[in-house]
Amino acid sequence: MAEHRLVIGLNAVLAAIEGETPYVLCVERPDGWGLPFGSFDPGQHRTFELGLRDFVANQAAIPLGYVEQLYTFGDLGREAPRAQMRDTGDSDRIVSVGYLALSPAIAMATLERTAWHSWYDYFPWEDWRDGAPTCLPALLTHLDTWATTEGQQARLRTAFGIGGIAWEEERALDRYELLYEAGLVQEAHRDRPGEHPSPPLANTGRAMISDHRRILATAIARLRGKLRYRPIVFEMIPELFTLTRLQTAVEAVLGFSVHKQNFRRSLETAHLVEKTESSAAATGGRPAAMYRASLLAREKHAPGLTLPRRRD
Repeated sequence: MAEHRLVIGLNAVLAAIEGETPYVLCVERPDGWGLPFGSFDPGQHRTFELGLRDFVANQAAIPLGYVEQLYTFGDLGREAPRAQMRDTGDSDRIVSVGYLALSPAIAMATLERTAWHSWYDYFPWEDWRDGAPTCLPALLTHLDTWATTEGQQARLRTAFGIGGIAWEEERALDRYELLYEAGLVQEAHRDRPGEHPSPPLANTGRAMISDHRRILATAIARLRGKLRYRPIVFEMIPELFTLTRLQTAVEAVLGFSVHKQNFRRSLETAHLVEKTESSAAATGGRPAAMYRASLLAREKHAPGLTLPRRRD
């Protein structure tokens, strides 16, 4: 009988914003694209976070800034197909500790096989900034056919905001898991061949190795939800910024547009930003004032952002 070992893996969701696009750092493996990951070496690293920072620097040559632990992923079979890590065998049980890391700018990786991908390439149904996503009607039609029990119908209504229920941006993981269970994404057919009668649906985003798309969905949900009780978006923009730049970054993360005047009023009321003497060059108008995050916004217990959705 093969000896079973418990292997601790570390996954990094490194997110950054450039222009209007939220990006995640990805690494190409023989089976496809995924998140940076590696095994934890207790003999070399004193903490999980130190191990994470080390292997991301080795795989992508990018140092990490803000980091927080995300979740532990340990379900049996979650690593199908197996994440190939150094010194692991077929009988090893891999438990992954996921981390969310944020960067104020796109840092260019110096190694091959690494690239920044828009996270909406993996979750196209999550971007509502230009209205309802074009892929959504087909997804809902197939999900409604699949949801044959009242429990499944209730999950569908809650996750996708159906029947008078509001769309909640932080339910990104719930929506992906429904699509996976219904066999509408590529990973469901890869992991359990023959279990789903219909092929994966088109326009359901790019696949990732192992369960990395689920980990990415978890990170997106965490980041979106956290904005409401901590202004973590300041970790994703330069030190000096215009209010338009700040709003664009918030909207990129949320996947919907916010009401400009109400958003700016809430920033002033909560004292989260302070005006500087600098200004940004503008085309066709007077230069825009530059701001920085206030001392309050940098505190651990700073208040979150008010996110008034724009109603068109």
